[in-house]
Amino acid sequence: MISETPPIAPTPPDVALPPIPETLPGDDDIPMETQRHKLQMDLLIDSLLPWLEKREDGYVGGNMFAYFSPAQVRNHDFKGPDFFAVLSVPKQERKSWVVWEEGKAPDVVIELLSESTRERDKTDKKQIYQDRLRVPEYFWYDPFNPSDWQGFSLQNGAYVPLDLQNNQYISDRLGLALVSWEGVYKDVSAVWLRWETLEGKLLPTPAEFAQQEAERAQLEAERERQRSQELEALLERYRDRFGELPE
Repeated sequence: MISETPPIAPTPPDVALPPIPETLPGDDDIPMETQRHKLQMDLLIDSLLPWLEKREDGYVGGNMFAYFSPAQVRNHDFKGPDFFAVLSVPKQERKSWVVWEEGKAPDVVIELLSESTRERDKTDKKQIYQDRLRVPEYFWYDPFNPSDWQGFSLQNGAYVPLDLQNNQYISDRLGLALVSWEGVYKDVSAVWLRWETLEGKLLPTPAEFAQQEAERAQLEAERERQRSQELEALLERYRDRFGELPE
């Protein structure tokens, strides 16, 4: 996960501020806490990307800096969501998310809790997402303790806890549900956080989608083989009764 520097006191108004760097850093080269944290982030991103491709616009990112003000850049007060999704923005590569250039903050942010970030994710970061970035929906999840999972919706400027119903939180912004799913992802068996349609269908990963396509192709080939066999049996009965088909 991306680390944060301690808050720095505001610069007095009579002191000249240094210019904003032309190239903003995208990350601090600190890896995710554990393999499972990295896999959980990949699972959330990889399964949402194909869904997003069907929309006209939007962006999904993770473990990269989000800048909400020039003063934040000058003070090196960077915030790096583990996962975030933004609708109504162009699909293009980005090194970081710069709110004043993009024109909006992320619509959904998810932080993956760990021993070193748990308290900060639940307090300082939550406050920043509420008060500074104004993120409409915020979730946290502990990959090693799935019961430590909470969602919030920004209402009248403050986060209100969402109700967990049928083992899912509804994201009104995305029109999808977040569900806990027990299974194997990239050879790791765990309880994972996954996206699901409101009709209850999991958004597949690329590997799952490829497997589904292969199974559909195999099923169609089997159906075609059965149709061919049925036609051949029908022709054989015709030959037995009437002889060979006319030229």
